[in-house]
Amino acid sequence: MKKFHLSPVLLTLALGLSACGNGTGTERYIIDPPTSPQVAGDVLGATELATVSLPDYAAADPIPWQDEGGAVRSNTKIIWADKPERAFTETLARAISEMSGASVIAEPWPLASPPQHKLDVRVEKALASNDGYFRLKGRYFVSAEGSGAGSHHTRNFDIAVPVDPENPAAVAQAAAQSITQLAQQIAVLGGPGTTIVARQPGGGDPYGDLPPLF
Repeated sequence: MKKFHLSPVLLTLALGLSACGNGTGTERYIIDPPTSPQVAGDVLGATELATVSLPDYAAADPIPWQDEGGAVRSNTKIIWADKPERAFTETLARAISEMSGASVIAEPWPLASPPQHKLDVRVEKALASNDGYFRLKGRYFVSAEGSGAGSHHTRNFDIAVPVDPENPAAVAQAAAQSITQLAQQIAVLGGPGTTIVARQPGGGDPYGDLPPLF
């Protein structure tokens, strides 16, 4: 039988293509915080969570980080295991529900009875920064549904979790921790912001007696 010998260059190329073909050339990381114990009372009830809005760099598949010069970089071989906006939204909804007893469900609303509130989270920054912290910053909005009567809340969040930006597993863990902290804040309607109370004649608002949060 005639034998064929590959040159070192061709052998390296063949091994590289094999690695790409079986998936070993790509690292995928999930956002998976541990189950949260209930730590707050239910002030949200049945709430529909809109898909979380992320910056373009954070919504892309590759995991971003910030280098020493301030540039945001990524590697197409180091990616999230799920679409970031979907993973962030589903993880946040589950965490708020677990720690408060509320029924927070990502859109579209699947139940026959309508939600009492809608929750909109808009992230301005979600990045493993060059200062050694994963930064999660933005605003969230809670609006009462139905007749228009009720409390409407606008709150800011600015969360920092220690991280090694050059370690993708550490970035994924820090992202999960930051989402958990955001869930804790939303569960109690915490953070600086404003509350607008809309009332109808003869109507009552079960959330109108909540103290203002600063």
